[in-house]
Amino acid sequence: MSESEKYLTIRALSAYLKRKFDADPYLEKVYVTGEISNVGRRRGRHLYFSIKDPEGQAVISAAMFSYANRLKFIPEEGMKINAVGRVQIYEPSGTYSIILEQMTPDGVGELFLAYEQLKKKLSAEGLFQQPKRPLPLFPKQIAVVTSPTGAVIEDIARTVQRRFPTAQVVLFPALVQGDKAAASVAKQIQRIDASGEYDTLIVGRGGGAIEDLWAFNDEQLARTIAAAQVPIISSVGHETDNTLADLVADHRAATPTAAAELATPVTLAQLVARLNELQVRLNQRMQALITTREQRLSRIAQRAIFQQPDRLYVGYNQRVDHLSQRLTQQMQQRVITADQTLHNLVLRQKQVRQNLLQGPKEKVQLLTAKLELMSPLKILTRGYVVLSSADQVVRHIDELAPGQDVTLRLTDGQATAKIIETSKLK
Repeated sequence: MSESEKYLTIRALSAYLKRKFDADPYLEKVYVTGEISNVGRRRGRHLYFSIKDPEGQAVISAAMFSYANRLKFIPEEGMKINAVGRVQIYEPSGTYSIILEQMTPDGVGELFLAYEQLKKKLSAEGLFQQPKRPLPLFPKQIAVVTSPTGAVIEDIARTVQRRFPTAQVVLFPALVQGDKAAASVAKQIQRIDASGEYDTLIVGRGGGAIEDLWAFNDEQLARTIAAAQVPIISSVGHETDNTLADLVADHRAATPTAAAELATPVTLAQLVARLNELQVRLNQRMQALITTREQRLSRIAQRAIFQQPDRLYVGYNQRVDHLSQRLTQQMQQRVITADQTLHNLVLRQKQVRQNLLQGPKEKVQLLTAKLELMSPLKILTRGYVVLSSADQVVRHIDELAPGQDVTLRLTDGQATAKIIETSKLK
């Protein structure tokens, strides 16, 4: 063998070591314990991290493929775990790691740890602190989501029938155990809530191990219960069992019977007794009220005003008479005042008229006197006569002829004459 044939390529060495690792039965299935480190390396559905000794003296790379389908809990930094897997070498880099098939928390159950982690997450979001919806006092329709074959529905129906038989119990069958149970229950809750026909909803199943009740710790189911508008009573497992469904529900009952009692807070017998009690109290109250009103009416009827009702309006009559008298006096006074005012006004008008007419009157008198002096009729008073013929004053002798009728106008009358003879003055 030549000197150069003693050397191996890195690829050949890595391939040889890989065959050794793959053929070693002790590395086929290795059980290791340690603390999780560098847990942040996630690639899609795969998880890459490291497992180290608590003292930090040794570290091995680890990987788990499709980890979300394998684990109920979420791996966290520093968490102590027990893991099972096979050791293999990655040829391109020449590094070895452990490929995990199983991983569980050390000292704490996997389901319990997953429950605590999800509980912490939902609590931080405030899902458990949401206002709880009150239950109706007199339910009409109660929806129950549970297994159709278990004793839960029978206990609930029997209890509701005994306590409040007018309420109708409607079963919505669902799976309550197994991988598909959470989705089955959530679907029925959404269906009931969307219908708007039910005023109370009971979700329940009987007791069992944590694995049996695990469907009621599902995150999506918890969110569905929290988002529902109908009041929800959770009755899952026994009194000591606590699921996330119990924490987000509006009310929690230890047993199906207790859930039915919560859904019917008032029994029919209690309601009838209460109604009878209220009826008695109402009758007593009405009787007391009637008695009080009768006494008051009697006292009112004894008053003097009802014994002598005319006293009610005597004062008003007197007042009306007084007001009528005052009104008459005021009207008379106003008439007198108006008359006096009118009289004074007439006098003033007369005086004003006299004052206004005095000047013109005197002037008219003066002109009249002058006219009278100029009037031909004034001359008649001194013995003169006005001679006229055919309504024409005769001024000249030539206007007359013998036998002509003429009219003589005197001071106090007139006369008719006939001309006998005419002659001119020389």
